[in-house]
Amino acid sequence: MTDYIKIFEGNFITVQLIKSRLEEIGINPVIKDENESGRLSGFAGARLPEVFVHKSEEEKARPIIESIQNETEA
Repeated sequence: MTDYIKIFEGNFITVQLIKSRLEEIGINPVIKDENESGRLSGFAGARLPEVFVHKSEEEKARPIIESIQNETEA
């Protein structure tokens, strides 16, 4: 994961929206959801899902993140 950078951490719905929008522009994000992993193994967690992109795609991904954050805050 050293070639990837975390660009967002938040609720599941927003993470799924970000994932969808990034995929629309050709970016394949990596979603890290330790809550889901913990739930499947019988442990509860309070971590929010995280979105990672390859470092080379960060500049292209940031405006998408900012746009979605503005939409969800309005």
